[in-house]
Amino acid sequence: MPDQNADRLSSGIDGIDELLGGGFLPHRTYMIRGRSGTGKTIFGYHFLSGGVGDGGDGLYVAFEETAADIRANAASLGFDLGDVRILDMSPSQELFLEDETYSIFSPSEVEGKPFAEEVRDAVETHEPARVFIDPLTQLRHLSPDEYQFNRTAASLMSYLKARDATTLFTSQPTTERSDDDLQYLCDGAITLSRSEHGRTVEVEKFRGSDFRGGSHAFSITSEDGLTVFPKILPGTLDRTFTHEQRSSGFPELDELLGGGIESGSVTLIGGPSGVGKSTTGTAFARETARRGKTAVLYLFEESRVSFEHRTEAIGIPVREMVEEGTLLIREIEPLALSADEFAHHVRGDLEEHDLELVMIDGTSGYRISLQDDEQDLRMELHALCRYLRNEGVTVVVTDETSEVTGTFRASDSHISYLADNIVFIRYIEVGGEIRKAIGVLKKRFSGFEPALRAFRIGSDGIEIGTQLDDLRGVLTGTPSDS
Repeated sequence: MPDQNADRLSSGIDGIDELLGGGFLPHRTYMIRGRSGTGKTIFGYHFLSGGVGDGGDGLYVAFEETAADIRANAASLGFDLGDVRILDMSPSQELFLEDETYSIFSPSEVEGKPFAEEVRDAVETHEPARVFIDPLTQLRHLSPDEYQFNRTAASLMSYLKARDATTLFTSQPTTERSDDDLQYLCDGAITLSRSEHGRTVEVEKFRGSDFRGGSHAFSITSEDGLTVFPKILPGTLDRTFTHEQRSSGFPELDELLGGGIESGSVTLIGGPSGVGKSTTGTAFARETARRGKTAVLYLFEESRVSFEHRTEAIGIPVREMVEEGTLLIREIEPLALSADEFAHHVRGDLEEHDLELVMIDGTSGYRISLQDDEQDLRMELHALCRYLRNEGVTVVVTDETSEVTGTFRASDSHISYLADNIVFIRYIEVGGEIRKAIGVLKKRFSGFEPALRAFRIGSDGIEIGTQLDDLRGVLTGTPSDS
């Protein structure tokens, strides 16, 4: 059986090509579905621009916009359609002013002859390798009835396929009429959607090839047009590695952890706000940088300025590490991007910088980027952490618990099962004074010290005291003398 991947045609959008296993199969027909404003026309810009070098011109069959408007709108997004032939089938003002018999179209246009002739002339003259029809559903208004529309549309697709063209057409369903009936015309269907939670794309049909289903986020910007962020598939890029222990740089903390945390492991650091979770996680990033390796911190709940000021004040030279290129700091605004887009950035950082450690600081902020329920938090974080772990990357995640004292919880997000190591820090009240305690709840790859120790952050960083063996009920937050 021939290798179809060798003959793929790029969609012009890297993320779409990844979902399609390399791109479109040539000489076939594909439908781009979506309501108004979802990005269907911009998809077409990418498709036509991506055809440069295919051995034929591109043809744009336009039913709604004039050729001048199309070129201007494409140019505003950075697309040059100078080599694309635009067949302008949009209604002109003359039809409205001069026609006395038909409301919009002339009798010959209703019969469809000029349309067929113009398409045929354009195809035979320019021999396009790619054809984009926007939108095909507008052809309904050029047809006297539904039967004639279906017949015309089917014969058009058959004609273009016979001319070795790869065709994309857009369809726009309405509340009155679905476009499900058009799927018989195409070899593949891609749906673009937009909601208050963001934009998503889904491949629903792709004859002759496997493809990645499911909903994937995408964005539209004036700089890049349409950018798709495929969900990470853990396990597809596994590599062999050994679990080597990594020090925190603080001997007492390493003792609690049985020597440190292991490379390629996931460590969850839980505790209430302000208890020291971020500082503890940053200690491992500092040691990574000291060994000349690269770590990245994704700050979901703190500004970069605040983080740098706070860590410098306790002796962690983050600015120096940033200048040396061993530490990357990414301030994340969770409302500005989706979880898929964040995962895409993480993967990009890993591929560009060969990361050894990734720290996700703040699951509460991460949850906001999901804009959905707790189940999605676990699923998305599970996929991202497993992907990184399979790549041999050490992952540190901080998770804020809501209870300052009282019933002990390692995590409010129910993500403890993701972690190979669980470190908890909590406030305790001793003799009317607020103190802190630290302990290790879980260690998958080695033993650990099952003790609770005093914890504080001073001018020299993390300070861990002796075992709190003179107190009992420490996990309640209000211990008593033993």
